Amino acid sequence: MWGFSGNRRWVYARGIEGRFQRYHRVSGLLLQAMLFVTPWLSVHGQPAVRIDLPGRRLFLLGWVFSSNETFNLVLLALIAAFSLFFFTSLLGRLWCGYTCPQTVFLEEWIRPIEKAIEGDRAVRMRRDQGPWTFDRAWRKAAKFSLFAILAVWVSATVLSYFAGAQAVFTGRAGPVDYAMIGIFSVGMFLDWAWFREQLCNYLCPYARFQGALTDDHSLTISYDAPRGEPRGKGKKSAQEGHCIDCNKCVDVCPAGIDIRDGFQLECIACARCIDACETVMPKLGFPTLVRYSTVAVDRGGKTRLLRPRTGVYGALLAALGALLVGRLLLHEPLEVLVNRQPGSLFVVDDDGAIRNVYMVHVTNRDAVDKHLYVVSIHGLDHAQLAAAPIELGALESKVIPVQVRMPAGMVNREADFTLRVTQVGDKPHEVEQKATFRAPARDREG
Repeated sequence: MWGFSGNRRWVYARGIEGRFQRYHRVSGLLLQAMLFVTPWLSVHGQPAVRIDLPGRRLFLLGWVFSSNETFNLVLLALIAAFSLFFFTSLLGRLWCGYTCPQTVFLEEWIRPIEKAIEGDRAVRMRRDQGPWTFDRAWRKAAKFSLFAILAVWVSATVLSYFAGAQAVFTGRAGPVDYAMIGIFSVGMFLDWAWFREQLCNYLCPYARFQGALTDDHSLTISYDAPRGEPRGKGKKSAQEGHCIDCNKCVDVCPAGIDIRDGFQLECIACARCIDACETVMPKLGFPTLVRYSTVAVDRGGKTRLLRPRTGVYGALLAALGALLVGRLLLHEPLEVLVNRQPGSLFVVDDDGAIRNVYMVHVTNRDAVDKHLYVVSIHGLDHAQLAAAPIELGALESKVIPVQVRMPAGMVNREADFTLRVTQVGDKPHEVEQKATFRAPARDREG
């Protein structure tokens, strides 16, 4: 196989069991449950999570956000970014090792399928280095077929967050949706069948900028070189280190690196090498040589959790989280947009009165009940308002014309006022929008 750097060295990761792999399994199952179950959940009859691109709305656990509330989405993006910064500064590449979709699917689906059909590392290497036979061909065909089925399933699930799970899985989604499923499926299949660790090494920027997010007190996976070196096979002498050079930590690595060579950008902190070393060292009467540690501890110091980097990231994360929670608590179930009627600033009636017409866009964000709304204006004395009450069903929108009329000579050029839309009921909600009344200029007196 050819990679970006020339002749690619294919990685045959050996299967391994251990305590960190059990942690992987738990986190992977929880994340996959969230991914596959959430599109089928509903809150008040609406999707629990759905990005409605045609309607320019976001459904999120009972809240409905429109395209005019993009600031909330910006806050969510910033919270996600600073969460990554904060936890990376403390725990290193926790995202890569335990929560990244690439790692989750490779560890929980792709490698188990590969091992079940083609065998473990040594068997796969021996078969791939030999000639093509019927046994090798059917195993490859079966493996790639399962990869393709899984890719389509995952892609359809992802599109369910945009088009709805029932529509996607019952064939009622649009042709564009199924075209996107096809494109995503091809990409996922190529990743799982061939690209794999090259996605982390060449495309993902995280490995490149993590150096700016970590310091000597961030958690990493490291090899205890003072205890392990010099390496030696078999029974250890007084002059030899504890490492017996069994290469297990190398054989199990999905990135194909040797952790004993020190910190490397390709390491995703999956802890497979720790589990491998823990199957060998205790049998020899020694503690593991590969473990979670920090540069500070490796140098004989202590790890400090509270430091300027974590303090700044933590403070920013807390501030952004508080701002988002505040905006959610103050979120109005009513949206109002006011625009002047196109093509005319004002109209002069036969009696000399000045008339302005506004197009008022009202949206009921309540996902359950219908409501009645009334329109009023404030801050414009002597104004006459012509606006019918508005009745909207759940998540319904309407655009209505609103006429504001002023007697002749009461406004010179323009006057600002407030247009208010009020929800009628026991718990009224109201939204105000600023608007401007236009009129012809009056001649100067004298």
